[in-house]
Amino acid sequence: MFGKSYAASMINRSAENDQDRRKFLRAAGMTGLGVVGAGALAGLGGGLGATASAATRKSAPVSEAATAEVSDSAVLNFALNLEYLEAEFYLHAVTGKGLADSSTTGTGTRGGVTGGRAVRFETRATKQYAQEIAGDEKAHVEFLRAALGSAAVSRPAIDLQSSFTAAAQAAGLVKPGHTFDAFACEENFLLAAFLFEDVGVTAYKGAAPLISNKTYLEAAAGILAVEAYHAANIRSALYQRSGGLLGTGLFSTDLRKASVKLSDARDSLDGPTDDDQGVVDSHGNANIVPTDANGIAYSRTPGQVLNIVYLTNKAATSGGFFPKGVNGDVNTSAAN
Repeated sequence: MFGKSYAASMINRSAENDQDRRKFLRAAGMTGLGVVGAGALAGLGGGLGATASAATRKSAPVSEAATAEVSDSAVLNFALNLEYLEAEFYLHAVTGKGLADSSTTGTGTRGGVTGGRAVRFETRATKQYAQEIAGDEKAHVEFLRAALGSAAVSRPAIDLQSSFTAAAQAAGLVKPGHTFDAFACEENFLLAAFLFEDVGVTAYKGAAPLISNKTYLEAAAGILAVEAYHAANIRSALYQRSGGLLGTGLFSTDLRKASVKLSDARDSLDGPTDDDQGVVDSHGNANIVPTDANGIAYSRTPGQVLNIVYLTNKAATSGGFFPKGVNGDVNTSAAN
């Protein structure tokens, strides 16, 4: 089916470490070396007989400069951490419970979920939006876990409670002494979803140049497209809302203005550039699709994404929505 030199070349290009090469062999139906033969693998860097793979070694912090050198599986595991977070948020909102235990195992320290409950949706449309997105995010988790196989990281500890209050306080949405409950009402749910969805879009776009295998890249592009649909859905729902919020202690009942404040808060964490955008522009006009002057969505590096989910503008390995950090090699936020 494949010549020896071609297969060896593909294995080398598929990843930079042992766990990626093993996964590629399984995906290509080459387990047991029945197609290629052991001789075709001679000379591959690291070798399939290495005693310690990246899946079993303790992850060390990866700096922003080193991110470009990590393997495809490390990038996909970084994405899997984010998908765990989104899936748990949406599944709790629509069902009152999160992922099945069987969907949260893997390498690294497995953690629980703090907070989260079923939202009492007021409108049929928003409830159906949430149900559809929850299904997509669950599917993303299952897809990435299947693609990564035994190299998949486990779900890290996730905070869906105090993290939202911290984010709302940083954005100036919540009065001192008040909490922000993302599951208290439909409006709160939409603001919380807005906090996540734009980050997901920019995360996948920023990670795309780090993926060398075209099959993985195509899959990531597909997930990026779905995240963009989700983001536009949530942004449109927020823009269409003119009503107030129910007893949340928010300074403003205007969800459009609240989105701008959350956007500014994200911008304050991820570096000096002013790219993030709320659902209205400076003139109050609809801004459903946040782009640059060329109509292109902007990117965030993995370090910048972690700045936001860790809720810090400093280099850190935990915080915010991931109180004990994410699992995997890409785990350190940028120093801004």
